[in-house]
Amino acid sequence: MPKSKKEESSESDSDSGPEDRLPPPPKKSKESNANSKSKGSTETKWILEKQRHVTISEFRGRKLIDIREYYEKNGESLPGKKGISLSITQWKKLLEVAEEINKSLGE
Repeated sequence: MPKSKKEESSESDSDSGPEDRLPPPPKKSKESNANSKSKGSTETKWILEKQRHVTISEFRGRKLIDIREYYEKNGESLPGKKGISLSITQWKKLLEVAEEINKSLGE
């Protein structure tokens, strides 16, 4: 026999929880996050194809090589989700095996 749900007391007018709870902080919009880079940071960029770029950037004090697809929105080129960020160690390893990769491709 299934258990019946307990009926809640109708004494409370609201299910909002404790009255002393602080409201959550306002969320930042994606637009403000995209423009949140500090003006002092510089980013070096190379274009592989129309919408594929390689950039060197810094994140949490570490330099990264970012290979990413970009998209256009409101006439502005923005980084998309498709891509990879490599640490300097990973980038150097990729360069070490690049010749082997080219041989495998027949080039």
